[in-house]
Amino acid sequence: MAEWASIVSVAVAVLIVVSFYVSWRAGRLDRMHTRVETAHAALDAALLRRGAAVLELASRRELEPASAVLLADAAAQARRARTEDGGDGERELAESNLSRALRAVVDQPGFREALSASDDSDGDELLAEVEAAAKQVHLARRFYNDAVARTREARASRLVRVTRLAGHARLPVFFDMDDEPPRFDPLG
Repeated sequence: MAEWASIVSVAVAVLIVVSFYVSWRAGRLDRMHTRVETAHAALDAALLRRGAAVLELASRRELEPASAVLLADAAAQARRARTEDGGDGERELAESNLSRALRAVVDQPGFREALSASDDSDGDELLAEVEAAAKQVHLARRFYNDAVARTREARASRLVRVTRLAGHARLPVFFDMDDEPPRFDPLG
């Protein structure tokens, strides 16, 4: 009888330890999904900030008309892709196009000098805002994709799949875009 009691005690102890471990993994997975959602919101905010800064840059009279139209059109397409319900693929493409357009305009010879030579002298300030927004997009996308990679890795484990710890949560997807910021160095 004492043997059965010790076997039952060990079985109950193992069951309790396994239950705590599974519960801990479920909580960890939930926190990882929350982190992905928070990182996605931060990426969305960074993309919107960059789009607004680029639109403001496009409205400057110091820009040549072709550059202004290129920037304004790319920023408008990025904004439309965000509001349409077509999925992240369209938005990734539109945001990549905005990055390329921004690089094409900023990398033109004499761009910084033309913007700095304005009468109201806030050209450098605007350029600094665009630079900060472009760098923030780069960092936010890297942080988001890192959170997605870690969450996908955790969800790939056998324990999570067998016990369905992820529930009905959607598998997070990477946000792949060209987010290389333009060179903002004053020497060209």
